[in-house]
Amino acid sequence: MKFYGVIIIGGGHAGCEAALASARMGVHTALVTLDLEKIALMPCNPAIGGIGKGHIVREIDALGGQMARCIDKTGIQFRVLNSSKGPAVRGYRAQADKHLYKKEMRRVLESQDHLSLICDEVDELFFDKDSVKGLRTSSGLELNSRSIVITTGTFLNGRIHLGMKNWPAGRVGEKPSNKLSQSFLDQGFELGRLKTGTPPRLLSKSIDFSQCEIQQGDFDPKPFSFSTTKISQPQVPCHITYTNARTADVISRNMHLSPLYSGVIEGVGPRYCPSIEDKVVKFPDRTSHHVFLEPEGLDTDWIYPNGISTSLAEEVQWELVRTIPGLENAEIVAPGYAIEYDFVPPTQLLSTLETKKIKGLFHAGQINGTSGYEEAAGQGLIAGINAALSSLGRAPFTLSRMESYIGVMIDDLVTKGTEEPYRMFTSRAENRLLLRQDNADTRLMGKGHQLDLVSNATYDFCLLKKETVEKEIKRLNTTKVVPNEQGKELVSQLGVKSLKTPTTLAGLLKRPEVTYSQIIETFNGASLSKLAGEQVEIQVKYEGFIQRQNQVVSKQKKLENYRIPIDFNYESISGLSCEVVQKLESIRPTTLGQASRISGITPAAVSIIMLMLR
Repeated sequence: MKFYGVIIIGGGHAGCEAALASARMGVHTALVTLDLEKIALMPCNPAIGGIGKGHIVREIDALGGQMARCIDKTGIQFRVLNSSKGPAVRGYRAQADKHLYKKEMRRVLESQDHLSLICDEVDELFFDKDSVKGLRTSSGLELNSRSIVITTGTFLNGRIHLGMKNWPAGRVGEKPSNKLSQSFLDQGFELGRLKTGTPPRLLSKSIDFSQCEIQQGDFDPKPFSFSTTKISQPQVPCHITYTNARTADVISRNMHLSPLYSGVIEGVGPRYCPSIEDKVVKFPDRTSHHVFLEPEGLDTDWIYPNGISTSLAEEVQWELVRTIPGLENAEIVAPGYAIEYDFVPPTQLLSTLETKKIKGLFHAGQINGTSGYEEAAGQGLIAGINAALSSLGRAPFTLSRMESYIGVMIDDLVTKGTEEPYRMFTSRAENRLLLRQDNADTRLMGKGHQLDLVSNATYDFCLLKKETVEKEIKRLNTTKVVPNEQGKELVSQLGVKSLKTPTTLAGLLKRPEVTYSQIIETFNGASLSKLAGEQVEIQVKYEGFIQRQNQVVSKQKKLENYRIPIDFNYESISGLSCEVVQKLESIRPTTLGQASRISGITPAAVSIIMLMLR
């Protein structure tokens, strides 16, 4: 029986980040997956990032993860979403060449020291009382480890639905993991059931793109990784078309062939990525829905029609697709489908992503009820870090919701749980002005460096950038422009009509019509890097808002400083209702701040607990 410091089960986006983090921290790590060719597969939308999701990818990069660097090497269209809005809600997004992406991730995994890749199916976990001990595979291989990370995606009791047909599968053409689900039940874990889906894939040469709107990427693509200097892959356009009343009619007439609405599917689907059947039923007055035609790679003729996810019968999918402008003669190369799978409700986890019931057992990704490659990768990184720390006998690592989007996600999951596939949005982060994409490096790279996941050179560059930004802001705050003839002439070039009193360059930059590049050009300032210049402009323009949000965070931190012992007896506290006691006993919050975020926990209950902790 071979021993590993950490074992990762599953080679999806969570598993890849978990395995790399553990191995990079010097721990002998094994990644066990069913098929090495399916590592980092993109079974749904071949894209990385988006609103909220892009923040997670940047944070993964700042902590020393791989996803950002991988998409920078393989992305074929880069866009900044919400670019006309404030910096807190902008989102990086990149269309991926999905074949190049998984090839690049596999290359990184295979070249990583301290990491072994094992192609096999895990049948059973071993336990020693309340601790994990190891596993057995279907081939009879037994591996020992005191730290195991489960990243099984949609494979736990997975079942695919296509019209009225359904069959066991983890993904199309791959068998599910049924025995592993039983292992969780045997250990007393609660299981739930969720559902997700995907649209049919279309043949590019069968589409009339002249009837569609072209959607180009950004002229100057912005990379995800702070270490990437240039995007080198050829860039390609996407296209947009729309459903119509004919599409809705086809779906309505065939709703009896929908497993989603005929009662065949029991699992709850994603609210924010609904199927086309859901759109027709829930929005009957709206017949026109966006369909984004996204290429799956440079060397493939497959198109991903984002917006028409469906599990209707295959013959119905052909009919509905051909009602859409530009798709009248479209050929379906792979039908859409829905998949149901087991998940382990995440309130059974600590904020380290270790299970409460079993020491050394960590969960990451869709097993926790989330959706999305980015959400999975963020969890995988944290689970891998903590599995490695546990193996090394070191203190655990956590991120709070006040310092990162990854922290927001994990806190939401372990504190509130989820009854539907969880997806990240900027609206979930109450301190989103502080948790921007542009400052993920200054927020988190120091932590990644302490964990030995960020190199000295990369961290030194981050510190240099931070110092440069601070010096430049100081210069802008101390450099004055006086309202003489020369000063008035200069500010007029900025679009400022009049200057009546002396003002600083920072004061001018705070005006909405003035940009930092204009300040540099007009007043002959030293040119900074794009990343540093972006930081300067945001920090100066939003200084007042940032200060106010920092004050709110300072108050929030006071509640987080009240640590609650794991064996705290809530039943002994008079004044707490039975409902409150039940919820607190179930979640077992580690801080007063976390307790305050549990649904149904009143401010009065928080005050009572605070008094008992003093």
